[in-house]
Order: sequence, then structure tokens, then C-alpha cells
Amino acid sequence: MLYIVSTPIGNLKDITLRAIEVLKSVDLIAAEDTRHSGILCKEYGITAPLISCFEHNETSRVAYILELLKAGKNIALISDAGTPGISDPGFRLVRSARENGVEVTVIPGACACIAALSLSGLPTDRFAFMGFMPVKPGARRRKIEEAARIGGTVIFYESPHRLLKSLKDIEEVLGDPVIVVTREITKKFEERLEAKASALHARFTAHAPMGEFVLLLSFPS
Repeated sequence: MLYIVSTPIGNLKDITLRAIEVLKSVDLIAAEDTRHSGILCKEYGITAPLISCFEHNETSRVAYILELLKAGKNIALISDAGTPGISDPGFRLVRSARENGVEVTVIPGACACIAALSLSGLPTDRFAFMGFMPVKPGARRRKIEEAARIGGTVIFYESPHRLLKSLKDIEEVLGDPVIVVTREITKKFEERLEAKASALHARFTAHAPMGEFVLLLSFPS
């Protein structure tokens, strides 16, 4: 069986008892970053061997993992943080496993976009998760325009290195809307900010952004 296992997005205590149980029982853990996941495994006495399965080797890893699954091995798939497949590797492996008749199950848990949504104070009855902002300026602006057309609460991930560019584009494309920004959810320096895009841009220009960010905007449905 292939287990899709959610792991903490920050605080290592945010892992379910069932997730620990499964990770201790499987024959192998496919991890986005074995060094990062090794910290979690050490914390909970998980001794299953780790192999890497990340964006740039997922395609080649799928065939190998499928062979093991067909041979009767139980394998867990985890990402660095949160739920595999949600802006993290996992989709190709899950699809291939299902196409090859392998049983797949999920061990639900932490997910940064859902945690940010519940923390935001924005409407939750209709929302869209749009993943990471595109790197190229033109594609990023088109994605922002698409978000406005979708309506409801729209959620983006963004890295600290591109946060200022995304905030500037949001300001220029949408006319300086109010944004909720969260960062470091569940960690020591967890922060939620709500302000116009221009104000947030000024704030993070004065104080260099650090950590992973979630941006949330609310539009008329």
C-alpha cells in the first residue's frame, strides 16, 4: 500500500498519532528532502529507511517505487511540510500507483493553505488555492487577474525572495487591495498581517521578509 502522510508545517508536535504509527510501520519512506525529514524521524523514533522523491527526480523515482509496491512493500510518501501533492511532489506517484492497481490511502493532517485560511478571518464558504505565484512577471500578473475573476477568498503561496514583487504586482493590477499575509504558521515567530498591498510592501521593504508566506485576498463571489 502507498500511504500519503501529512507532516507538520512547522511545529513538530503537529503530527497525528496515526501518522507516527504508519511511518513506524512502513518498509520505506519517500521524502522530498531526506535530511529535513530525518529530523522528524529522529524526533519520533521512526527508523524506516528514507529515499528522496522531489520535483526533479519524481519521474524517475515513480518506476522504482512502483516496483517495490508491486512486490508487496508498504511505502509512505511525505513532503518537507504539510500534505504531499499540495504544491509539493506526489501527484505523479499517486496517479501512477492508481493506474497500476496499487492501493493508496491518505493520513490527513497539516496543510499550510487551510491553516492560513482558518487564521485569516476572511470568508471560508468559497475559496480557491492557486499555489505558488509564477516567477515571471507577466505570468504572475495574469494569475492575479485570474484570481479576481474567480472570486471568493483566493490563496497563494510565496517565497520570501519574491514577496515584494508579488505585493507590487497585486497593488498595480488590483488597485491596492487589502491582503492578509501569514508566515511561519505554528512556529515561534508566527505572524498574521492585514493591510493594503502598498503598506505591506513598505513593511517588508523596511524589514526583510523571512519564512514561507501565504497571501490571501477576498473578492466578491
